[in-house]
Amino acid sequence: KFLGPNLTESYCWPPVARGCDVVAISYQGNDPFLYIPPVLTCLQSGSCYKALPTRNGPLALILCPGWKKAQLVFELLKTYERCSRQLHPMLLILGQNKKEAGSVKIRGCEVIVTTPHSLLRLFEHHSLLFCRLCHLVLDEIEVLFSEATEQVFTILDCYKKAIITEEWEYSLHQIIAVGTHWNKHITHLIKEFMNDPYIVITAMEEASIYGNVQQVVRPCTNSERTAVLLKILDFTCDNLQKVLVFTNSVNEAEMVHKALKSNSIFSLKIHKESEFSFKYILEQWRKKYSSGTHVVLVLTDDCMQSLGITDATCVIHFSFPSPRIFGQRLHGMSDNFCNVIKYSSVDQECTKARSVILLTENTACHALEILRYLQHAEAEIPPELHDFTAKMLEAEEDKKFSRPLCPYLKTFGICKNRTVCPDRHQINLQIDVPQNIPDKIIRTPGCVTILPLHIVHATNYFGRIVDKQKDQYTVLAEEINEYFKKPSNKIAVKNVEKLAFYGLCEKTLFHRVQVVEISPKEEENLFFNVKIKYIDEGRTSQVQSYQLLHLPSRFQCLPPQAVEFVVCRVKPIDNEIEWNPKVTHYIHHKIKGKLHEAKIVHTLGNTAWVDPMVGIELLSDLKMSVNEYNIRSEILSMGLGTDNPEHITQLQKL
Repeated sequence: KFLGPNLTESYCWPPVARGCDVVAISYQGNDPFLYIPPVLTCLQSGSCYKALPTRNGPLALILCPGWKKAQLVFELLKTYERCSRQLHPMLLILGQNKKEAGSVKIRGCEVIVTTPHSLLRLFEHHSLLFCRLCHLVLDEIEVLFSEATEQVFTILDCYKKAIITEEWEYSLHQIIAVGTHWNKHITHLIKEFMNDPYIVITAMEEASIYGNVQQVVRPCTNSERTAVLLKILDFTCDNLQKVLVFTNSVNEAEMVHKALKSNSIFSLKIHKESEFSFKYILEQWRKKYSSGTHVVLVLTDDCMQSLGITDATCVIHFSFPSPRIFGQRLHGMSDNFCNVIKYSSVDQECTKARSVILLTENTACHALEILRYLQHAEAEIPPELHDFTAKMLEAEEDKKFSRPLCPYLKTFGICKNRTVCPDRHQINLQIDVPQNIPDKIIRTPGCVTILPLHIVHATNYFGRIVDKQKDQYTVLAEEINEYFKKPSNKIAVKNVEKLAFYGLCEKTLFHRVQVVEISPKEEENLFFNVKIKYIDEGRTSQVQSYQLLHLPSRFQCLPPQAVEFVVCRVKPIDNEIEWNPKVTHYIHHKIKGKLHEAKIVHTLGNTAWVDPMVGIELLSDLKMSVNEYNIRSEILSMGLGTDNPEHITQLQKL
């Protein structure tokens, strides 16, 4: 079903398949398909690897920024390996447990997919890991360099030392780096570790960062824009200056052109209603002009592609651009982008192309994206833009005020992606009032008995708080199951209503459930799917409408019992933001449906933070219980979790 390579793949695949060093930056730069087909093509050719030492070790090593991406790449390799010879790929995600790294066997494996931290743990026990390595792939290079800079350069140093030896003289050695954003460390990667690499950048705003384009922001009011523009153009220069002034409408283009003419600045103009043809404008633009001349072209964005101009020395954004349009505008200077490979000192030998943004009070819609880009480009940012975007971020957060509290904030005390995260990062007193948690526990937080029933991940579960004296839910559950044992009481619901409570039979047990979603397109069908929530367990599920049973009101009096529990002060290793499935699987197997003692240290809404949470074993003969394990300690002992001392402090700051 593959239709053919896209633009970036068309440029990347040939040099990768030839064994060249390649850097690729594109909007699709996080897609492993940029390198998997050509690397697999290389690995088919046995002749490329004949000169290698006959030892154990991989031919290809793919470094990913986290376990989730590594898992995806590994699955893709397994899929496409069916069309090639057996490569025996390995997915290696190693924790801090040294015994685990020491027990890894890489005999016969030709491709390893891993993370920087995991690889260095493996390298401590397998010192000849790089002795046959020909292809080193750095996936999502900007994330690798921002999250694990030191580890990545350590790996590159090891690889560089390995290929210096004589036996590598006639062997293939290649580094492939792909990503969505340029990163300042990529320059060092190219100059120190690559040999005449192909650099493919199809995201033009990223190409401008590579090309060292100077980004300038001029704050002004909307009415001051013309005066600021004239001031920008009022400078002398020994070189020919070719300036593009971008406007967002025909009227604006006419107004700017008129202002320039009245101030004796030679300018051209083009827009869809212009009396001049594209051919005439291009002839004027391409004329031979003497040094020190200013050639200014005022235009609208829809003309840029037809003109095909690439030799401008300056772009002025008279109207504020969207991120997509911004890249197209910068393309007008692409002939003047500096080449990192060619110049050892860019600032000294390469004349900078310049991009000037006029920042006004009317630039709200895209200010945030442009600010992120300017920070990424390490441009000088005026305080006005910082203040403006801070207010925008505050307004964006206010829009999320009715959303659930961010799960990362709850689980780890911090959310790394606040600007793109759809959930709330501030306290909403209406939503965050305690729910389903007994008043006496809120008044005097302390030790409670809890029963985890639905495991979200290693430190986040839903379950019930169990009353040791007389548990109301246990009594209710017995009554419900006794009631539905009579066939005459199993009355199917005819009209399913959203948020209403019903009964549901699952195997031999009956549960209280609430309908949370009914698909609109299915409402008219006789039977349809509904999304339900088990109100006493916390999990959700899809069921057929006919499965729902009428639940007598006496069984609805007891409030929903499901409470969310979060285990404190532990987080994944290696800056990961999600738990490795190994940890979650282990904890799931260990705790689900078993009684635990826990100390509640904080409550918000339907969530209780617990520290510690211990598994207990009831000794019925002695009429006592003993602590069997501590969940936090269990996670730490696996080597895939680390201490998170700021967890509760961060929540309390909110």
